[in-house]
Amino acid sequence: MAQVLRHLPPVNDPNLLVGTQTHDDAGVYRLTPDLAIVQTIDFFPPVVDDPFIYGQIAAANAMSDVYAMGAVPRTALNLVCYPDNKEPLDWLGEILKGGAERAGAAGVTIVGGHTIRDAEIKYGMAVTGIVHPDRIISNAGARPGDRLVLTKALGTGFVTTARKANQCPDDVFEAACAGMIQLNDVARDLMIEYGAHAGTDITGFGLAGHGFEMAEGSKTTLAFDVASLPIIAGAEAVARKPFITRASGTNASYVESALRRDQKVDSTRLEFFYDAQTSGGLLISLPEDKAGALVDEAKKRGLTSTTLVGEVLPRESDIALVLRP
Repeated sequence: MAQVLRHLPPVNDPNLLVGTQTHDDAGVYRLTPDLAIVQTIDFFPPVVDDPFIYGQIAAANAMSDVYAMGAVPRTALNLVCYPDNKEPLDWLGEILKGGAERAGAAGVTIVGGHTIRDAEIKYGMAVTGIVHPDRIISNAGARPGDRLVLTKALGTGFVTTARKANQCPDDVFEAACAGMIQLNDVARDLMIEYGAHAGTDITGFGLAGHGFEMAEGSKTTLAFDVASLPIIAGAEAVARKPFITRASGTNASYVESALRRDQKVDSTRLEFFYDAQTSGGLLISLPEDKAGALVDEAKKRGLTSTTLVGEVLPRESDIALVLRP
């Protein structure tokens, strides 16, 4: 996509506060000195067989980009691709109910949408949020000396792929679904309360890709302690072929030239660094003296997987990511 975007003419509107330059989670446009809108869009094919849960996950995933900017989602438009000549419409009804449930939980009003016939089911949302122009949290503000906090466990790519092959235990799958359904509103609140310098949500590019983009946008190097990465309980058993998706390989290739890895890093846990996530947690960069308190408070508020996973270093030449055991 970067190869495509680089051919587009630059945008010179002074009210565009966050565009595509830093690969941030959402665009931000200033309407008044005190108000900016945050816009994002995301949709994908089913990652689970239950249509209601699929709708919940897709909606939570779409709203996550707004939360990652430190903003409040307000409205959403449903986006639907559906083979109505092959699939029953009541299945689509359950998908939309799931999306509506998560929107309601977030205080978001669904104002409409668009549906087309397609060979494959896809669902998601275009979401609009609001934020004060001076209080945007982008992925480009990480500072040397910051600590890195991750608010959800990794492994949804492995778990959902194994489930489709009937090779994933029920308890592991249910834990993954609970995490994907969980909104990132509490994580957003914590970012604001504890003075985060930068944030991003972990989705399709995995921790590797989104961490890389934070490092590039911030002109820093992010060091991750791989042994500290939170992992969905039981997911290590399915972090192997044939459940390692093509996206994992793509993510690894994306960051390879900018990554330095200690040879003692555990190979299985390393796979979770690359695993493509759906509706993952927030990666937060914040001052060292506040990081421990944020983790403790997050766990009190129900984000039990929240973990210190690394630190921000001064930029090391062309190295954006450092992996430590």
